[in-house]
Amino acid sequence: MSNLTEQACEACSSDAPKLSPAEQNELLQQLPFWTLVERNGEEQLERLFKLKNFAEALAFANRVGELAESEGHHPAILVEYGKVTVNWWTHKIGGLHRNDFIMAARTDALHES
Repeated sequence: MSNLTEQACEACSSDAPKLSPAEQNELLQQLPFWTLVERNGEEQLERLFKLKNFAEALAFANRVGELAESEGHHPAILVEYGKVTVNWWTHKIGGLHRNDFIMAARTDALHES
């Protein structure tokens, strides 16, 4: 797992700068299963996690929710039969911050455990 999992999220204000495309691409190299997507004009990180069934998907989504709540940083989570799609972005800045990449790495770690 990347060293992103060991980094701390920082408080983010609405005037915090979004990551540049170069910064995004550098961090994305540490998250091989995540993609950059644009939704409603905002850049986001997205990953589809495959699980055995709905119960496992729901349990994983709940663990992601607990992680999000512990950091005060909340993703979009879509739960389907055997699948969970997670999108991270920073609502306050309408795009991507380093915190999103840290949380994506921690989400990967949850899935691996």
